[in-house]
Amino acid sequence: MSIQVTDTTWQIEVQEGLTLMDFWAPWCGPCRMLGPVLEEIEVEMDSKVKIVKLNIDENQMTASQFGIMSIPTMVLFKDGQPVEKLTGYHPKDVLVDYLETKLA
Repeated sequence: MSIQVTDTTWQIEVQEGLTLMDFWAPWCGPCRMLGPVLEEIEVEMDSKVKIVKLNIDENQMTASQFGIMSIPTMVLFKDGQPVEKLTGYHPKDVLVDYLETKLA
């Protein structure tokens, strides 16, 4: 199960290794489709990649900080630093391939 983060806790969760932060909202259809995909990826990739979720309705400060204009948007962090932003729904195989290239 993905870790739910807030405006005050997300920085702690992205400090080490590779972390994918999913910016989402409960009313967003594509976000609801992406959720189970990210959970499967998290299980399959075990401890190689951490996945955290941030509800933009409840945490507008962080969404604003990263310039989130549409959801779902994912920001990839490496050792606490934002590396790349992915916007929109992506199938599982595309996301796994993407993350594996970032681990190399």
